[in-house]
Amino acid sequence: MRQADPGPTDRVPAMELEFQQIDLRYDHLRKRSPALERQLLASLDDVGQRVPVVVVAEQDHYVLLDGYKRLRALKRLKRDTVLATLWDLGEAEGLLLERLMRSSQPEGPLEQGWLLRELRDRFRMSMDELARRFDRTTSWVSRRLALIQDLPEPVQDKVRAGRIAPHTAMKVLVPLGTLRSHPCVAVPSPRRSQVPSCRPRFLGSTKAFDALQNRHRSALQNQASRPGL
Repeated sequence: MRQADPGPTDRVPAMELEFQQIDLRYDHLRKRSPALERQLLASLDDVGQRVPVVVVAEQDHYVLLDGYKRLRALKRLKRDTVLATLWDLGEAEGLLLERLMRSSQPEGPLEQGWLLRELRDRFRMSMDELARRFDRTTSWVSRRLALIQDLPEPVQDKVRAGRIAPHTAMKVLVPLGTLRSHPCVAVPSPRRSQVPSCRPRFLGSTKAFDALQNRHRSALQNQASRPGL
């Protein structure tokens, strides 16, 4: 009986790579957790690297798909090399397979949106193909893409860095960004003296923001019902 061909993840021997051989182009698709990275740093310092990172080949270098936290920790430990497993796959297929096999941290809507945008823009995947690859509807894909489109890039960067919780970004800052972009509504920016940082403290609370949004929504409805004003 003919044996099945080995898959891209079937006990491929790990190889040792230098950091300069590895392309980190997908680092922006992951959000960071300082607490988890501190734990990982301590573990690597104590017992060394036991789980290889995952790469795919591209010409004379390798593209990192999985293991960004491990790589950052090894750099902080002043290591020169990293153990890596090479998947015999194309880049897009590798990204999708890595997502299916990920078990450390469940992905949230923002991370899903980042990956969908990357697949759409870099690999020219259509909405229908993205929906099929994620086993979702095109409406689900559209909502995830709209989520990251409404959230300003500086805020997304802070979510990636672990400085703003994804829930806060989606609950408070996305509605604010949508409200600002409405052609009939101009929301004044808070003065610098009122906002010591870009965190959503200037909103006071979610209830305060909801009240503000409801007032603007009522004003829009009133204007639409009385166009002569």
